[in-house]
Amino acid sequence: MQSPVPCQLNLTGPEGYIEAPPHTNSAFYSTTDCNYIVTVYTGYGVEVQVMNVNLSEGDKVVFEDVLNSENTVLANESILMRGLVVRSHSNQISIRFHSINPQAGAVLVRYQAFVLSCVFPKQPLYGDVSVSSLHSGGQAFFSCLTGYKLQGSSVLTCRNSSTPYWSGKEPKCLAACGGLVRNITVGRIVSPGFPSNYSNNLTCHWLLEAPEGQRLHIHFEKVALAEDDDRLLIKNGNSINAAVLYDSYEVEYLPNEGLLSTSRQLFIELTTDATGTSTAFAAGHCYEPFVKYGNMTSTDNTWSVGAVVEFACDPGYTLEQGSVTIECMDPNNPQWNETEPACRAVCSGEITDSAGVVLSPNWPESYDKGQDCIWGIHVEEDKRIMLDIQVLNIGKNDLLTFYDGDDLTAKLLGQYGGSKSRFKLYTSTADVTIQFQSDPATNVYGYGNGFVVHFFEVARNDTCPELPEISNGWKSTSHPELVQGTVVTYQCYPGYQVVGSELLMCQWDLTWSGDLPSCERVVSCADPGKVEHSRRVLSGTHFTIGSTIQYICDKGFTLSGNSLLTCFSRGSSGPRWSQKLPRCLYESTSLSFIRKLCLMGLYVNIVLVPLLMRPYSFINKL
Repeated sequence: MQSPVPCQLNLTGPEGYIEAPPHTNSAFYSTTDCNYIVTVYTGYGVEVQVMNVNLSEGDKVVFEDVLNSENTVLANESILMRGLVVRSHSNQISIRFHSINPQAGAVLVRYQAFVLSCVFPKQPLYGDVSVSSLHSGGQAFFSCLTGYKLQGSSVLTCRNSSTPYWSGKEPKCLAACGGLVRNITVGRIVSPGFPSNYSNNLTCHWLLEAPEGQRLHIHFEKVALAEDDDRLLIKNGNSINAAVLYDSYEVEYLPNEGLLSTSRQLFIELTTDATGTSTAFAAGHCYEPFVKYGNMTSTDNTWSVGAVVEFACDPGYTLEQGSVTIECMDPNNPQWNETEPACRAVCSGEITDSAGVVLSPNWPESYDKGQDCIWGIHVEEDKRIMLDIQVLNIGKNDLLTFYDGDDLTAKLLGQYGGSKSRFKLYTSTADVTIQFQSDPATNVYGYGNGFVVHFFEVARNDTCPELPEISNGWKSTSHPELVQGTVVTYQCYPGYQVVGSELLMCQWDLTWSGDLPSCERVVSCADPGKVEHSRRVLSGTHFTIGSTIQYICDKGFTLSGNSLLTCFSRGSSGPRWSQKLPRCLYESTSLSFIRKLCLMGLYVNIVLVPLLMRPYSFINKL
C-alpha cells in the first residue's frame, strides 16, 4: 500500500493562493487526497476565484461552505472553469481535491476575505422596513400602516458572527380591536386579524374625533359579514347612545358615497370583518376622495369647490366603474359630481410597456374559480424579457403557465401550481404569453392568494454585456457573439503594457471573469536576464531609462558581444536595451596559450602548422 500525497492545510490569512495538489513528485503515490480549510475573521466570508484548472479524468474537486460543522456544497468539478468565482456564506470554506491517477491534474485558486452581511429583513405585512446597514452593527427599523400596531421590536441590530444575524425575529403588524383617535385628519380602521377572519364573540369600539370645526367622512373599502348576527354600527356622536348613521342590520347595501358626520365625532361598533378609511374635512369643502390600489392628482389639495381630481391605478390594475376625473361642486352643499372609480386586477390583457406588473384577477383578494386568463407582453425586437415572479400562491389544481413567444403554441418556459418561493425566468424572444387557469371545482379563499409577476425589458440574456475598448490598446474576441466561454483578449500599443488581466472570459452566469484592464505607458526596460557563466553589475535597483547593466564573464570564459547594456527611450515604441545580451564562451588551454603569445608580440605562424593537424572543429573555434 502506498500513502496518498500529503496536502492537509488550515489557512488563516486574509488572502492567498492554493495549488491542489501541491507542486511535488506524486509518481510515488497511488492516490492524491488534499483538503484545505480557509478561515478568516468572524464577520467575513471567503471569496475563491479559479485562476487555472487542468483536471484528469476522474479527478474530484469540491468547494464547501463550513457552518456549524455542516458542510454545504458551493461548487464541484462539473462547473469548474477558469474565472469561476465562489463565495462562502460563513467565515470558513473547504476545498477538497481527490484523484486516483498517478499523474493527477491540478487546480490553482486565489482566495480573499470579504465582508459578510445580514440578509435583508422581511417586510412585515401591512408595514414597512428600512435599513441603515446590512453589515455588523447596522439596524433595521420597522413601522406599520395606519390601522395596525407593531407586535415585536421596532428596531433589530445586525450582530457579528461567523454568519451575521439579526438580533431578533421580524415583528408583525396586527389590527387592534378598538381605540380612541383624536385630531384625526386621515386614517384607517380594520377589524382584528384582517385580512384573516376575526374571532368569535368579539366587540370593538372606536371613537374618531376630527380637529375643531371639521367633520368626518367614512369611505368603505371592504365589509364582509360572516354571520347574520354580526353587526356594524356607525353613530353620529361620541358614545354608543348617539344617533345611528349606518346599521348593517337595517341596510343591505353599503353607500357608495360613504357617510358624513354632522359633528366632529364618530362612534364605531364593529363585530365584523371590515375596513374603512376616515377623512376630516372643513365646511365648504368636499371630503378627501379615495381610490384603493391607485393614486390621484388634484388642482386643490383642500378639496374646495371647483377642485378637479384625476385618478390613475397602480401598475397591474385597471380603472373600472366611476369616472377618471371628478369635480367638487355646489357651494351650498359641496359634493363630488361623480363617485370615485375603482382599480381592479383584471383577467387577461395585451401589454407593450418596457416594465410593469401582471397580477392574478382581483389581487390581493382571492380570484374566482373556473377562470382562463391570458396576458401577452411584447417589447422591442432586439430585447428580451425578465420575469420576476415575486408571489406564487395558488391552488394545487390551478395552473400558471409561461410561453416563450406570442401565443400558446410557443415553447414552454415553465408551468406551476400550488405555492413557490420567489424565482425568475428569462425569455429567448421579445414576447411572452402568460396563461392562468383556475380549477372550476375549487374555491380559493383568503387574502394574498394568487400571483404577482413583475416584468422588465432587458438586453439579450444569452450573452455577456459588451466590453468597452481601452485607451492606447485594442481588444479581440474568440467568438463573434459574447456567449458563455467567449474569451476577450486585450493588447496594448507599442510603448504601453497591460495592467490587470489581459484575458476576460464570459462565465456561466453571464458575467465577466475579471475587471477591465488598462494600458499604461512603459517607463522602464524589462529585465534582460542573466548570462550563463557570468555575473552582472547594475547601476540601480530598477531598470529605468539611462540605467546600465555590465556583464563580466567568469574565469575560463571569454565574452562574445557587448558587455555594457544601456536602457534608452525609442519614442512611441517604449524603452529598449541598447544591445543584445552577450555570451560567455568556454576558453580552451591551447587557445588561451595562443592569445598569450599574441599579447607578447610573437609570430603566431610558428604554432599554426602543428595546429593544422587538429580537428576541423578546433580550427573553427580558433
